[in-house]
Amino acid sequence: MPFASHATWTSDEQDALRVSRPSAMSQQGEEVPPWRTATPRVVVVLPAYNEEQSLGVLLRRLDQSMHEDGLPYQIIVVDDGSRDATATIAAEHARFMPIEVERHEVNQGLGATIRDGLRVAVSLARDDDVIVVMDADNTHTPGLIRNMVRVVREGADVVVASRYRPGSYVRGVPLERNVLSFGGRFLFQLLFPIAGIRDYTCGYRAYRASVLMEAFRRYGDDFVNQEGFQCMVDILLKLRRMDVIFREVPLILRYDLKGGASKMKVGRTIVRTLALIVRRRLGH
Repeated sequence: MPFASHATWTSDEQDALRVSRPSAMSQQGEEVPPWRTATPRVVVVLPAYNEEQSLGVLLRRLDQSMHEDGLPYQIIVVDDGSRDATATIAAEHARFMPIEVERHEVNQGLGATIRDGLRVAVSLARDDDVIVVMDADNTHTPGLIRNMVRVVREGADVVVASRYRPGSYVRGVPLERNVLSFGGRFLFQLLFPIAGIRDYTCGYRAYRASVLMEAFRRYGDDFVNQEGFQCMVDILLKLRRMDVIFREVPLILRYDLKGGASKMKVGRTIVRTLALIVRRRLGH
């Protein structure tokens, strides 16, 4: 499958990236990119399904933002059985950027994709590193990572980019998703209050790596065992049982930049979320 033309790197961009990333030398005398010679300080997990229209743009925005902010990083793209050029685009960018590509042969859903991405991230990270999860559809602004990392460095264990904090900016989100988000916020704050958290469903988050390591030790693969978008809520509910400090930063959500159709089935998400609420209220 050909590499999508809108996401290709020009020869000038490739040369500039090589110059801006001085390389070490391997024992065989070959150049080794710097991200292969040191443990990353920020690991970015991108769960992706049919994102050929957006992924290349996001990867380049990420590289520029992380480079400007002086943040060493590693990206993990988890392709969830995409039927388009998503995996090809990720692999092409991995030639010039610190990207690991994981693939599901068949679509397994957001929960399994995030679980597998976090598993890889934890295997790469040190205790004090920061693991960031964000959408692969170019709606989440990479420039927020700097602020999220700062809040982790100041003592937080989990930082959520929130639609419900002063300074947040949301553009282009369909009405039904806004209603679902607001209704979910009301229910979750009422039934499962978490100090410092107003936005339970946003997928743009930063985690102290040691917290995720402990979560996987405690829960195993059950740490992320919800199939759909409700997995983001369940992750918070499980971390809530641990000695974790939660914080939020204002979210910048540019849904108008989304390249493809939404993967969320609103009706199914509502049913699954209500079922999750019942199970967790019953202590399951």
